[in-house]
Amino acid sequence: MKPADTDTQANKKNWNQRLSDGLALAIAAELRDRGMTGTLPAGPGQLGLSGTERRLAGGIGAKKVDVSWATEESGLIFAVSVKTIMFRDNATRNYQKNLTNRRGDLLVESVTLHRRFPYAVLTAFLFLDSGAEHDGTDRRKSTFENAFPRLRLFTRRPDPSGREEQFERFYLFLLDANSVRPSLRAFEVHDSQREVDLDEALDDVIELIGERNFDLYDGSDGAITKM
Repeated sequence: MKPADTDTQANKKNWNQRLSDGLALAIAAELRDRGMTGTLPAGPGQLGLSGTERRLAGGIGAKKVDVSWATEESGLIFAVSVKTIMFRDNATRNYQKNLTNRRGDLLVESVTLHRRFPYAVLTAFLFLDSGAEHDGTDRRKSTFENAFPRLRLFTRRPDPSGREEQFERFYLFLLDANSVRPSLRAFEVHDSQREVDLDEALDDVIELIGERNFDLYDGSDGAITKM
C-alpha cells in the first residue's frame, strides 16, 4: 500500500524504489514479448539473469539503465529511463518541488548514452501521482500543467545527429496507485491535450528502432523481427 504523504522519508523512498523496479520489470517483459530478446531487467530465473538493470559505458561515464536492449553486434539499441514523483511536498502541498531535479537526472542520462550510442532510441517515462493534475491554486498552475513547457523541448530527437539531451520519445504518466482501482494515463510531453494509448506509443517506438537499424531489424508491425 502506498504510504501517506506525511510518512517518513525512508518509507516513501522504499515504496518509490519498489514501484520503479516493478515498472521496469513490466516494461522489459512487454519488450521481450515484442521481439527484443534479452531486454533487461529480468526476474529471477528469466534469461538466467538477476532482475537488475544493465550498467553501460556512456560518453561521460558509466550509467545504470532502467530498461535496456543491447546486442553484441550493435551495442545499445533501445533504453527506457523510468522516473517517479509520487508524493506531495509537505511544505507546499504540491508535486512541483522535484520536477526540475527529475528533468535534470533524465537529461544527464540522455547525454551520457547518446554521446556513446548516437543511434540508440531513448525513451523517458516520468510518472506523476494523479494528484499532480489537481494541485494548482489561483496563483499557480498544477504540476501536471507546468510539466509540459518544462519538458517539451526534450522529446522527438529527429535523427542520430540530433541534440544529445533530447529523447527520441518522452512520455508523462498520471498514475493513481490506489490498491482498489489503480489507473494510468499517458501523454507525450509536447502535447498536453492528447492522451496516448500506451500500446500505440510502443508501436511508434518500435517502428523508430526499425528505421534506425534497417539492415538488421524490421519494426513495422509493433514487434521486432530480425532481417
